[in-house]
Amino acid sequence: MSGLRKIMLTILTLLMLTGTLLAGRYIFTGKHLSKKSIAAVPAVQEGDIIFQVSQSDLSTAIQLATHSKYSHCGIIFKRDDQWYVYEALQPVRYTPLMQWINRGKEQHFVIKRLKNAGTVLTPEVISKMKTAGERFNGRDYDFYFGWSDERIYCSELVWKIYNEVTGLEIGKLQQLKDFDLESPAVKQQMKEIYGNSIPLTEKIISPVSMFESPLLATVAE
Repeated sequence: MSGLRKIMLTILTLLMLTGTLLAGRYIFTGKHLSKKSIAAVPAVQEGDIIFQVSQSDLSTAIQLATHSKYSHCGIIFKRDDQWYVYEALQPVRYTPLMQWINRGKEQHFVIKRLKNAGTVLTPEVISKMKTAGERFNGRDYDFYFGWSDERIYCSELVWKIYNEVTGLEIGKLQQLKDFDLESPAVKQQMKEIYGNSIPLTEKIISPVSMFESPLLATVAE
């Protein structure tokens, strides 16, 4: 095969691959293209809340304590015409949507939306939500799950942004003692985080409480 023909075939392959990616039919994992339908992703809207199962010991403990499949969440926003998830990880940051999806267990995700988003989440409100969230940007993840703004965890970030701007409570606030703290994995995490002084009355908003909020409707899973 001539050198020119090799170059032409390489260019054609790259163009075909780029077209596939832009069509949203594959997700690039960094090592290979894994086939995964994400047909619903182009239909996302700013302010949508996205859930996944993160892959960590802390995630396992959260699932066991809350009896929930999902352990992590964030808000979808658009920046420079690209979709991002604003999330409390380490630190609080904007993560490209596809990167966020790829990071979750088995790349599974669920997107939920305010049932009356069309009337509540106007462009002006979305702008205010982004502004409200900016004060948390770069802050450390709160492994202690405290309610102060000094550090912040994932569902707390989403809940506080929504509550500050719209006045809505997406999910019911609970206390640490309301959760199932009896499994060995949960006890181990509690010991590592709190030692012998567990703040059982600390105010907490869990991912599952937000996931099950009657104010939200599922738009993709």
